[in-house]
Amino acid sequence: MARIALTGAAGNVGREVLDAFGDEHTVVPFTHSETEEIDSELLDVTDADDVRAKVDNVDVVIHLAGASSPDAEWETVSQTNVEGTKNVLDAMVENGVERMVFASSNHAVGTYNVADESDPESMTLTAAETVRGDAPTRPDSFYGVSKVACEGLTDFYASRHGLEVVNLRIGWYMSADDLEANTGEDVEPGKARFARSTWLSPHDCRDVHRKAALADLPESPVTVNAVSRNDDRFYSITETMQAVGYEPRDNSAEALDG
Repeated sequence: MARIALTGAAGNVGREVLDAFGDEHTVVPFTHSETEEIDSELLDVTDADDVRAKVDNVDVVIHLAGASSPDAEWETVSQTNVEGTKNVLDAMVENGVERMVFASSNHAVGTYNVADESDPESMTLTAAETVRGDAPTRPDSFYGVSKVACEGLTDFYASRHGLEVVNLRIGWYMSADDLEANTGEDVEPGKARFARSTWLSPHDCRDVHRKAALADLPESPVTVNAVSRNDDRFYSITETMQAVGYEPRDNSAEALDG
């Protein structure tokens, strides 16, 4: 039985991952503020001492905590995402925690396949280039830049300190209802196509985080995409399936047809 620390447990992805491990493993949720729905321990990832004291006595850290808006300013993402991730990695090294599953983002490679690099919202996927899980980074925002920096940190700690690291470049996590809302007739075609291609369903979100936390890794670090098996996808998931045994079930085309 593994003991798994989950930072950012109150976020949308965090709430899904809470249910990814059943009764077979123990999940220790951490949130930035109190919430009635989750029995969690408070953690400020920007406070190195707080992180060092609390990220202990676990086997794996799934690190989701951080500023998550692509519109976030540099001051916010540099402190919360970059400094916060370094604090978690330092705590892991000091406390002997072996594996991190890091919530990277499609925004770390978000400039691929855009018609106008100054406006990543203008996605055009009529001849989309396949983007492998380990594709060179091409961020589309300060948020994306922060995820690139964090991938650099996790890679460094993997090589310097021997940590096992899985960087998950997460797509657009949303329910089937939200997928339908983001692909309707009133939605700009480029954005609708982007939603269909990058969808990560709740089921597949649970599966990819569970596998990333528990699988035997072929190497470290591993950097892979986390999207569902969508017909329109251009983020490759072959590497995710090979590296961690990801078994995606859902497809945006099938969800919308259903």
